[in-house]
Amino acid sequence: MLSPDLRPDVHRTNSMPLSRAEDDYAVVRKAIEYISEQFRAQPEITAIAHAAGVTPDELHHLFRRWAGLTPKAFLQALTLDHARTLLRQSASILDASYEVGLSGPARLHDLFVTHEAMSPGEWKSGGAGLTLRYGFQPSPFGRALVMRTDRGLAGLAFADAGEEPATLAEMQHRWPKARYVEDSAGTTTLARRIFNPGLWRPDRPLRVVLIGTDFEVRVWETLLNIPLGRASTYSDVAQKLGRPKAARAVGAAVGRNPLAFVVPCHRVIGKAGDITGYHWGLTRKRAMLGWEAGQAATSSAPAA
Repeated sequence: MLSPDLRPDVHRTNSMPLSRAEDDYAVVRKAIEYISEQFRAQPEITAIAHAAGVTPDELHHLFRRWAGLTPKAFLQALTLDHARTLLRQSASILDASYEVGLSGPARLHDLFVTHEAMSPGEWKSGGAGLTLRYGFQPSPFGRALVMRTDRGLAGLAFADAGEEPATLAEMQHRWPKARYVEDSAGTTTLARRIFNPGLWRPDRPLRVVLIGTDFEVRVWETLLNIPLGRASTYSDVAQKLGRPKAARAVGAAVGRNPLAFVVPCHRVIGKAGDITGYHWGLTRKRAMLGWEAGQAATSSAPAA
C-alpha cells in the first residue's frame, strides 16, 4: 500500500490536457530549481512554494495534478540518495530486459516503443529525399518540437520560451538535406500519444525512426531498455554494448539523442549517482525523473 504522500492521483495524471501540463511546468521548473539547490536541507513546502511564487496549497495541488505526487514525494524522488537507489536496482532489471532481445515490436519501456533505424546511407546523405513534418506542441516539460516521417516519430526536442527557432534550427542541422514541412495539426495527435500515459498501450506501440550512425543507434536502442523509474550509467551502457572502455563515446551518443524523452537518455546518470548533464537542461531532466516517479507509482498502485 502506498503512503498518502506517494499515492498518485491516477485520474488527473492520465487525463490532464497537455496545455495545462505545460502551464504547470512553468511553475514546476522554478520549484525544481530551488529543490535542486536545497535538497540536502530537505526544505519545507512553504519555502519551495515561496521560491516558485505560489502558495503552499497551490504548489501541493499543482504537483499532484502534474506528476501525481506531492511536493514532498517529488523532493524525495530528486535526491541523490534516490538516484543511487535507482542505480543499485537497475542492473538486474536491465539484465532481464536484455533476455527478450531488442528487435521487433516489444515492450522496451512503459511508453511501448517499436523502432527501426534508417540505413547508414540515408544517414550519410544528410536526410536527402527525406520529408520531416514538424510542429511545436505542449508537453509536461515545456514546449516540445515533434518531428515525424511517414515511417514514424523521427525527432523530439524541447524549447524554453523564445527558444523555438533555435531548437528547430538545431534539429534541422542534423539532417540538412531533408525537406521540412510545418504541420502543427499533424503532430498534435502524436504529442498526445507520447505524453499522455493513458495512451501508453502495448497493442498500439509508438513507431519511431532512429537516424544516426550505427554506434549511436546501438546506444539509443540500449537506452530504450532502461525501465520507467530506473536509472543506468554511461559505463553500464558501454558494458551492455560489449565496449566497456567506451563510456565517453556512449556519453557523446547519449548527448546526440534526437528523440528526447521517448529514447530515455534522461535515465542515464553519473557513476556516483549524480544527475549529470542533459542536452535540454538539468532542470528538465530532474523534472522528467520526478514525473516518471509519479507514473511508476501509478502503475504499481493497487486498484481502487
